[in-house]
Amino acid sequence: MKILAAVDKFRGTATAAQVATAIGHACWQLGHDCIERPLADGGEGTLEALGGANRTTLVTGPLGEPVQAQWRLHRGTAIIEMACASGLLLAGGKEKNDPVAATTTGTGELIDAALDLGASRIIVCLGGSATTDGGLGAVKAIQTPARLKGVEFVVACDVTTPFADAAKVFGAQKGASPAQVQFLTTRLERLVQVYKETYDVDISALAGAGAAGGLAGGLAALGAKLVPGFDLVAEEVELDELLADVNLIITGEGFMDSESFAGKVVGSMTELAAERKIPIAAICGDIHPDVQSRINSISLVETFGRDEAMSQPLTCIEQAALQILRSAGA
Repeated sequence: MKILAAVDKFRGTATAAQVATAIGHACWQLGHDCIERPLADGGEGTLEALGGANRTTLVTGPLGEPVQAQWRLHRGTAIIEMACASGLLLAGGKEKNDPVAATTTGTGELIDAALDLGASRIIVCLGGSATTDGGLGAVKAIQTPARLKGVEFVVACDVTTPFADAAKVFGAQKGASPAQVQFLTTRLERLVQVYKETYDVDISALAGAGAAGGLAGGLAALGAKLVPGFDLVAEEVELDELLADVNLIITGEGFMDSESFAGKVVGSMTELAAERKIPIAAICGDIHPDVQSRINSISLVETFGRDEAMSQPLTCIEQAALQILRSAGA
């Protein structure tokens, strides 16, 4: 059989590449070919899925401290993952984050660095942000925004949240109190007008503009095109070609719930499998009961126990893959 391991990361326990390798090892044990394809939805992990970092630049972190941010520049295409410069983990998580002061300045500095090095195409991947500054920090950090008109400027989004709703939807998970959420919302609403007056771009109704605390909207004001993250990754890795002659798809992610079927890797791969009539199964760290019937799946927590799933994730993933392959008649 020819198997496609098309998987997302298991956040906190395994990268997408590690998950794909574990599945590939299970296929090898049973004598099957496996295409190992780490994927992402435009958020954290997208840089890895598109080839990994090959550059590091000192930039302003989310709370103003300097951070060494990794990014990629290859054949004129720059890939910037905003979490590497302005991410919540860099701020110490929501407990240590300052949701009002957190800035996307470092992400803008990476975009500026890409322009300085002659990038003709810039892809900014959103997700995992500490920020709700509407992208103002990034916009101000780009020294000559007019240079962006000469490049292909794309922003990969994994949500469709409107710009002014960014704080209401995501503020709490970044540590914002109800009062701070209201303050941030008012600030975002003012920024809509600022961007309209300054750049003659109305981002108020733009789907996805609220991604990464409104960074998507700020970059859209500078001319960026917002695209669904999974679609961008699928095109970049030529997923259509990888699906040719595949007998089985094994996908997966750390936690599968209803959000998994709204533009994320598992849901998108399920749709592609249905279109092409390819059998598909998922391996997940844990699964919400509401979605268990949507795809043939194995929960590592349910099958191996939470302690083993967390301490030995790759071994558990390999064993789960063997179960799937054997049940498929492999």
